Amino acid sequence: MSIVRLHPGRRMSEAVIHAGTVYLAGQVATDTSADIKGQTAQVLAQIDALLTEAGSSKSKILSTTIYLSSIGNFAAMNEVWDAWVDQGNPPARATVEARMAAPGYLVEIVCIAAV
Repeated sequence: MSIVRLHPGRRMSEAVIHAGTVYLAGQVATDTSADIKGQTAQVLAQIDALLTEAGSSKSKILSTTIYLSSIGNFAAMNEVWDAWVDQGNPPARATVEARMAAPGYLVEIVCIAAV
C-alpha cells in the first residue's frame, strides 16, 4: 500500500494518506492576532482545503481532537465549530486545554478522515 504525504517538510507533513485514511497534522491559525472565533474559522478553512486536496471532506471526518489554550474559549470555539461541522456526519471528538507551541495560538485541531 502506498503512502502519500501532502506538503512534507523537514519535521512533518500537513497530511498523510494511507489505506483510505487521511491523517491531518495539527492545524493552527496563520493570523494569531484574531480572537478564538477568528482563529477557529481559519483552522477549519485549512482543514477543508487539506481534506479536499486529499480527496476527502468534512463529512468523512472520523475523529477530531481540539486543543484550546484556555478551556474558557470552549463556548466561543463551539459556535464556529457548530456552524461548520457536517450536522449529519459529526465526528468523534475530544476537546482539551493544553499549552500551545507558541503563545499566540488559541486553538489547534487534529483530524483523521476517510478518503
